[in-house]
Amino acid sequence: MAIFLTKDSRVLVQGMTGAEGSRHTARMVAAGTTVVAGVTPGKGGSTHQGIPVFSGVAEAMEATGADVSVVFVPPKFAKGAVLEAVDAGIGLCVVITEGVPVHDTLTFLARARASGRTRIIGPNCPGLITPGFSN
Repeated sequence: MAIFLTKDSRVLVQGMTGAEGSRHTARMVAAGTTVVAGVTPGKGGSTHQGIPVFSGVAEAMEATGADVSVVFVPPKFAKGAVLEAVDAGIGLCVVITEGVPVHDTLTFLARARASGRTRIIGPNCPGLITPGFSN
């Protein structure tokens, strides 16, 4: 279970095929992040930027060994996306989405704490960088 971003982290991007997810996935890959999967409901079985896309987080984790999720979905879908990642057992979930309703945030933070497996960073997170690591 990853609770930090390291050089060994295997990242999946929820909302990778959208405009924001697409742009930032390219930037993460260029910076050396190991992006192993994208998750976009209904687009499973395709690829985007040469990365396999899955319809769900659990499926992506099982197929790729992903242990970190980065969430780039619209605010009204963020709660569902984060809850899906928590329920799948992701170790670290970085919620980039801004404008997530406070009640939704409280709901997914409580579920993550109760799981004992998932650390949440965000919402409205500008992203992460781990100094001293490079690929």
